[in-house]
Amino acid sequence: METITVPDTGMCITHILPIRDALDILSGKWKIPIIVALCVHKRRFKELHRDVTGITAKMLSKELKELEVNKLVKRTVHETSPVTVEYSITEYGHSLAPVIRELRDWGLKHRDKIIYHPEEA
Repeated sequence: METITVPDTGMCITHILPIRDALDILSGKWKIPIIVALCVHKRRFKELHRDVTGITAKMLSKELKELEVNKLVKRTVHETSPVTVEYSITEYGHSLAPVIRELRDWGLKHRDKIIYHPEEA
């Protein structure tokens, strides 16, 4: 297991601040599921609302705006009749794929340890 060694308080801040930034951007229970849904293919709002089970339309709208501000999601308005809006993951958003895979893998191991083998230390 990798250990993070921090020689002094200044180094601690240089490690904690970027982690805090990442957590602020991805915080809550909805942003990562939205990103995962968009990694598969572009979606319109109602498609996303259906695919991200349990999220309200108001919350989805809020989360999409935050993801767009952070350049992880792109909103495209098509001048059709009626107007259609499509959301897609940006190239920058795709850079989260390894992070999300690692979170998934850790989550699977954690579930196994807590649910299926709680007696193990």
